[in-house]
Amino acid sequence: MHRIKYTKLTPEQIGSRLSAAANGPASASPLSEVFAGKSLKIVLDNGPVLTYRFTDRSRLSLAEGDAAAVQAGYGALTLDRLVLFSHMVPRTQRGYTVVVDQETNLATAFEVWFSGYEDNREVQRQVYHGYVEQAGTPAPSARHGITNRIEGKGFYWKQDTGVETLEFYATVLYSNFVELTRFGGELSFCAPSDYIKISDDKYIYSRVEAEFSGTMTTYLLDPNRAEQIGVRLGFDDSDTLEYSMFRGHGEWVGQIAQFEPFGDAGTRIVLGNRPAPTTKGARSVYRPLKTNAIMTKPQVEAAIAKNITLFAANNAMAGNKGPVSGFLAGKELTLRYDNGQAYSYRFDDIQKLRWRREGDGAWREERYESWESAPGVIMFGHLLSGAPDHDAFSIVVDVDHALVTCLHGTMGTPYMANESAVTTMFGVVDMKGVTPPTYRRHQFTDELVGRAMTWNYRPGLTSMHLYSTPHSLSWIIFLENGAGGLEWSGPASYVKIRDEIYLAYWLEEACNGTLGTILINMRTMRNCGVDYGAGPNGLRLSTVGAHARHAGRFNVLKYFSPKA
Repeated sequence: MHRIKYTKLTPEQIGSRLSAAANGPASASPLSEVFAGKSLKIVLDNGPVLTYRFTDRSRLSLAEGDAAAVQAGYGALTLDRLVLFSHMVPRTQRGYTVVVDQETNLATAFEVWFSGYEDNREVQRQVYHGYVEQAGTPAPSARHGITNRIEGKGFYWKQDTGVETLEFYATVLYSNFVELTRFGGELSFCAPSDYIKISDDKYIYSRVEAEFSGTMTTYLLDPNRAEQIGVRLGFDDSDTLEYSMFRGHGEWVGQIAQFEPFGDAGTRIVLGNRPAPTTKGARSVYRPLKTNAIMTKPQVEAAIAKNITLFAANNAMAGNKGPVSGFLAGKELTLRYDNGQAYSYRFDDIQKLRWRREGDGAWREERYESWESAPGVIMFGHLLSGAPDHDAFSIVVDVDHALVTCLHGTMGTPYMANESAVTTMFGVVDMKGVTPPTYRRHQFTDELVGRAMTWNYRPGLTSMHLYSTPHSLSWIIFLENGAGGLEWSGPASYVKIRDEIYLAYWLEEACNGTLGTILINMRTMRNCGVDYGAGPNGLRLSTVGAHARHAGRFNVLKYFSPKA
């Protein structure tokens, strides 16, 4: 997923490429002449005073405070009474994207710049709110401001550039976007985002693709008419500068739940015990590869040699786990998978089993745990001792239908030695009293796609899953007041076991490397499952158990259909 290789551009390389931006952004739609021949003085709270003179629809002069005026190219688009214009400051790596409400004379400006972070290509931004000065008129007291009024909304957008996206405003700090044209729509990505209210029917949205290309997208949107105007600034995977304006139309795809108290309009971000960023441009950003260890193969082997933790009783993710099942205790069975593998089991008690590959002589003993999600539907997990990649199985057996699905986890990928990999194996159950089917199997499904569900693992620990595409899952961490906070995504898959019972996995790829596997029962609204991962503290196989709540659904399946 997060394997797009972006060059670590130097400030000099960025400066050279930005010379093309001096003429202003490209635009597939005609640029507006609304400010041509006019002058504006924009006063920004805790920011600069920007004095503009617009020569025509593509050239302006700008004076920042008392500094001398400079000439620059720009572009402007309108959405009803609102104007969005954008320009860079010549001979710098800075620029501005400004939104002006011609009716209220309120303004919001995004100052943007490159080479302000250790990854120089990542666009930085500082948001200022203010007003357009009117001679002889007192300054207005009102301002645009941050909001949660579009938190939870989702849209499909098609721009005049031909680009199509799904965009989910899932939290007050982050958004989730699916590139239907650029990357084929398989996976969703997450980015730190700004949400600013202009009025009940107009909003500003922006995101910076932190940890990816670093590109910044900013647009005005009208949720009633599903219209947008905006600008993109950044470098693509070939290091080509993209500085372009766009006009888009779309469709509303749904609204998922908000969990702030009634009356909380989101006019401040409640970070709780996390300190609020104070430096210019600072924001809460999830940078998983900078906060999780990236280990070599020898480091992983040394850590595992020291410690393997199996189903620790104090695991925070298992506070609401169901009781350990005794269904399998005393039973013998063979699981035959369609890839030719077959494993025989003897379950000696509720936490000890023996297994062997069919045809092998020796049995291996393992510690396991199992849970009965529904009558006759058992999930259990165990390691495969002695396997070269420290393999683990998360297995769902449907005894009534003699079907089995296994999520086979292994440790190590070409990218990280402490990153899990997973394959899905379908098959049948061979045991006394049941007849295995010849053709029927569990199946991959898209029935969960678009759903959002909260998972409470124990008091004080709740997150939300957004099953954003047929091949990815996003997880959302709540802020202190119940608003959605940080968010990230990973590859995933979904298997239908029975009606309303699904086996899902997600892989925290390019993150901490964990493989999460859960069996979801939509009728009891709880899950059971296994986390598998490795790190400096060794290898772990951990129980997962949580209570669920429905949190809404985006109607997006039609956007993932095969295209002619």
